[in-house]
Amino acid sequence: MKTIALFGMPNTGKSTFFNRITGMNASVGNWPGITVDLLQAEIEIDGEKANIVDLPGIYDLQGIADDEKIVCNFLKHYKIDLALVVINVSQIDRQIRLPLQIQSLGLPTILILNMADEAENLGIYIDTEQLKKQLKIPVFSISAKYGQGYLKVSEAIGRKLQEKNILISPESVKTQLDKSQDISSDTIAKILDSAVKIPSKIKITRTERIDSVLLHPIFGLPLFFGGMFGVFWLVWAIGLPSQDVMKNLANWLLNHLLIPTIAPLPEIVRDFLINGLWNGLSIVASFVPLIVLFFILMAVLEDSGYLSRSAYLMDGIMARLGLDGRSFVMQMMGFGCNVPALMGTRVMRSQNLRFLTMLTIPFSLCSARLQVFVFIIAATFPNGNGAFVLFSLYLLSFIAAIATAATFQGTFPNHEPFILELPPYRLPTARQVALRGWGEVRTFLSRASGFIAFGCIAVWSITSLPVGAVGLDTIGGHIGTFLSPIMQPIGIDPYLTLALIFGFIAKEIVIGSLAVIYGLGALGVSDRIAETVTFAGGYSFCIFCLLYTPCLTTIVTLFNEAKSWRFTLLSLVYSLVLAWVGSFLFYQSTRLLAWQ
Repeated sequence: MKTIALFGMPNTGKSTFFNRITGMNASVGNWPGITVDLLQAEIEIDGEKANIVDLPGIYDLQGIADDEKIVCNFLKHYKIDLALVVINVSQIDRQIRLPLQIQSLGLPTILILNMADEAENLGIYIDTEQLKKQLKIPVFSISAKYGQGYLKVSEAIGRKLQEKNILISPESVKTQLDKSQDISSDTIAKILDSAVKIPSKIKITRTERIDSVLLHPIFGLPLFFGGMFGVFWLVWAIGLPSQDVMKNLANWLLNHLLIPTIAPLPEIVRDFLINGLWNGLSIVASFVPLIVLFFILMAVLEDSGYLSRSAYLMDGIMARLGLDGRSFVMQMMGFGCNVPALMGTRVMRSQNLRFLTMLTIPFSLCSARLQVFVFIIAATFPNGNGAFVLFSLYLLSFIAAIATAATFQGTFPNHEPFILELPPYRLPTARQVALRGWGEVRTFLSRASGFIAFGCIAVWSITSLPVGAVGLDTIGGHIGTFLSPIMQPIGIDPYLTLALIFGFIAKEIVIGSLAVIYGLGALGVSDRIAETVTFAGGYSFCIFCLLYTPCLTTIVTLFNEAKSWRFTLLSLVYSLVLAWVGSFLFYQSTRLLAWQ
């Protein structure tokens, strides 16, 4: 099967084009010899099948950053039948060097001038025919966001794949890579002069007008955190009612379908199916609408261009802690899942900066923790102001990250300069948001489902043995009771302790395990927690869940990225101690205030 490689600088719409050509039917592929898993998909154009690989965004083939090394290693080790180079046409003067470098390798190449609609609004004119003559490769002007011009690119890709090109071996590409830096400024100037017309004075854009407010030195940060509060308010106001609908549906299916179906089975089998599997899985499933909403909101923030601006706003604060704006972006990525955020640190050249950033990422309020917090807050703080409580945990995650960076910046000193190019604001299309949201949710469900099923079965086993034992007399009860001297000072009872233990596998298991531990459905568990757990105890539980040892997948990723058991162990022990201390200070403080 032929291989298509997708090249481009960051923020050129490369991923948008990839999503359009693949229909988001992509998977993460492990390529031997490459230190990062690359996004890939199998496509068929005009009867020709090919494997398309989305390479990391880079600025230069001669760069020294990890992402640029990854691209060069891919070129050196794998045969490429077609190179697609995506550039932001409104910045063609700064981006034309990359396609010239790719072309100099001798690879069949197509140049895609993306964001043609934005260039037109700026008064930038591109003579694509003249550019084609100068470069001697096919050139197409498109808008990947709206699909304008995409059909012509697709047809050109099909034709290129059918051509019998001279095979360019990786060894030949490797030789040419060293020569790709010989592209002179005169060559670039000649191409631009003949094919590109840029107004001497570009009018003030909508992006500049918006940035004058959102990036204001005084109001910028308050507006950002206000916007994030809006995200959590929407999650609370819309996601919580949708969760109730899912709970009611699950109860109806249980009473009218599952119970009658399994009635002839032995009691222990019925107990396993209902309390061991159904209660745990259904309570997690009830959070799917909430998770979908969360991912959609985050997709809007990222695709609009505002998320990168949060890096700019926070860079001054981060620099004082030995971090930079990219570290903050990784924190924001961690809201979806800590795993890709940890992998994203590869773009940082400094190893110390990577390590310090990786220490802070596990404190991000990921989507798995989000469902735990919503459930506990709704049960223990039912007066309608839960959005403020939820937002306070979001702020706490940043406080924990800042405290961690301040503590370890002397251990991992960093002096790498921070360079950031802000993309123009763009209103994401409904299709973009839907594809992005669905892709994240699909990944979330596929990753979590196995862990949740395993966790629920394990919890049922230790809370049902020995046979005939109930509550604290079971194996699980003994475990929770054994840890009581440690957990009681922070207001966490043996039942919640057991849920936290299984949360080490995956945080998604925490709520499902509570349903199994209590032997109740979603509504019953919520009522039981409301009766037995105070708000102080519930919030202390949330603090501990936010800060303690991350899930097993995150730990494995942390080790793979750091390549150090010592660093991984430091992260695990530190987060566990910080979680206990944070919960202890909060819980004991609230008790002290209550006594006064």
